[in-house]
This record gives sequence, structure tokens and C-alpha cells, in this order.
Amino acid sequence: MTDDDPHADGPVVIRGPALADADAALVLVHGRGSTAEAIVGLADDLPTEGAAVLAPQAADDTWYPESFLAPLAANEPRWTSALHAVDRCLDRAAAAGVPAERVVLAGFSQGACVVADYAAAEPRRYGGLGILSGGLMGETLGAYAGDLAGTPVLLACSDEDQYVPEARVHDSARAFETLGASVRVHVDEGGPHAVTAAAREGVAALLDGRRPP
Repeated sequence: MTDDDPHADGPVVIRGPALADADAALVLVHGRGSTAEAIVGLADDLPTEGAAVLAPQAADDTWYPESFLAPLAANEPRWTSALHAVDRCLDRAAAAGVPAERVVLAGFSQGACVVADYAAAEPRRYGGLGILSGGLMGETLGAYAGDLAGTPVLLACSDEDQYVPEARVHDSARAFETLGASVRVHVDEGGPHAVTAAAREGVAALLDGRRPP
């Protein structure tokens, strides 16, 4: 761990086939107070046959200290370090022959915000983005540029989530649309801050479509 990259030494939990033998990859990013070991359990209910599952671990189980709605500077250097952790997973997959267009990125809560910001900062074609109970970070949304080239994006939340305002989810959806993504928003009525059955089904649909023709 370094002061400017606190998540640099975090392990990456890997399940499924070795990346060199995989035809796709699923990168899962855990939430605040959780672990990589816990989030890989999400893959148990998903169609991951042939896909390697990677889950980076945050230092102290927390990707950034403040709300995702705080000014970005309030969450530094952990916020940028979290993006680097995702980038290392993508680099690892690419080095093994699995390009970004065959990688689905999914995260819950803090992990969802990390996935959202990573994709907005590094727009290209991904296999899919599953943003579960989260959205783009910052007190206000930034100006995003680039092309997600039709990447399918799922934003799933509850209309009563105490941590994630529904309005920010819709604002994030519009930002992804301006980046050329194919966006779907699912809102559960009265649901908790959790990975719901509908959210799991949405990520499963992303995985079903991520394989090359």
C-alpha cells in the first residue's frame, strides 16, 4: 500500500477457469464494509460458464471514505486508487487474451459507483456494465466524453434506497446514453439497499450477451 494508491496491494480473488482458458470475464467490485470473497458469491447465481470471475479487494474493505455524492476531492486518493484496481483487472484479462468487449463489469453500492466512474473515464466497448445501487460519483456530474460503442448498461436501484437517490441513478443513465451506451434502468419499489433478484437477473442477461458470435 502507498499513500497515493492505497488499494495497490489488494489481492484479486479469482474463480472459474484461468483467464488464459476463458472466453470472457466478469469483474465484480464489492461495496463498503464487504470483501472480494463475499461479492464473488454473486456469481453462483449467474451464467458464468467459460468466464473467469475476478474481484479486487479494497484496503480496509472500503473503496473511498465519504458519500459518493461528496466532492471528488473528499474521496481522494482512494477514489482514483479504486479506478486503478479495476483497470488492473482489465489489463490482466487483456494480457490473457480477453479484451474489454468480452468483460462484464458489475458492482454493488460503492462497487457500483467505482464501476460507473471507471467506464465513464475509460469509454470503450465492454461486454456490459452492471451498476447495482450506485451511480456516477461527485457532488455534481462531470462532463463526459468518448464512446461506449453500444455497451449494454444496467442501472438497478430502489426508490427508497437510503444511500442512493433515485434521481442520481437517472442522471447517470442519461450520462451513459450521451456516451453511446445502451442503457436500461430498473427501479424496485420499496426495496432495500441490496442486490435484488431483478438486479441479479439483469446481470445474468449481460453475461448471456457478452460472448462473441
